[in-house]
Amino acid sequence: MQCVSSPRNSRRRKDFCVSSTAQSMRRGERGRHLDKTIGILACGDVSASLRAEFGAYSAMVKALLGDRATTIFDVQAGELPASPTACAAYVITGSYAGVHDDHPWIEPLIAFLRASRGRAKLVGICFGHQVMAQAFGGEVIRSPKGWGIGLHRYDLPAQAPWMDGPPVIAVPASHQDQVVAPPSGARVIARSGFTPYAGLDYGDAISFQFHPEFSPAFANALIREEQDAYAALAGPAIESHSQPNDCARVGRWIGRFLDTETTPAA
Repeated sequence: MQCVSSPRNSRRRKDFCVSSTAQSMRRGERGRHLDKTIGILACGDVSASLRAEFGAYSAMVKALLGDRATTIFDVQAGELPASPTACAAYVITGSYAGVHDDHPWIEPLIAFLRASRGRAKLVGICFGHQVMAQAFGGEVIRSPKGWGIGLHRYDLPAQAPWMDGPPVIAVPASHQDQVVAPPSGARVIARSGFTPYAGLDYGDAISFQFHPEFSPAFANALIREEQDAYAALAGPAIESHSQPNDCARVGRWIGRFLDTETTPAA
């Protein structure tokens, strides 16, 4: 399990790909973005009970992006944009899956991310962080350190132009897998003793192992739902969410990254 702990996923509509394909034939194949829409590549969802109380996982990511126009693609159901240029940028969400799991949607996602480098901006969150690293030449494993849950603190060894503030952040985490070797050219912008490669900056893409879209209430509900799996980690993790977090700050970083011109990847 990664990032979102329940595998009971909903299936979203499949009609967007039809209209997206038609638009791509008219405009996207000329290599231009159709508009400023952000494509949310939804790679998982939470349980029905949590969804009823907190909304879909993709909705949390949408809220993090503010008033930007978004389109949701249900990657697990086989939905991917018709072209890398169908949207100006893509946010790859968390998932219960791991990048090495034998799911039929993972390899097409990796291929799409490789095709999108330099043609659209990319933002990865948790599983998205891991699958981007895997796609671009890094290494991801099931960490022998076990689960990372609760509010984690990260040092910021380098700051990109879209970052600001003190050189430390506190953001919720929920993961087992980790990036253990970043892709060549990726700069580490967030790290901790538990997660040395918690944030990566590729220039035209960024990714984070943690979850800036999680509210403390949701993060705690997620832990309680799978409390037996976390054993002694659960109590301290729940307590940690009573401390201030930097989710809004990281959300502003992502917004600035999406709004700022960047140098395309080679």
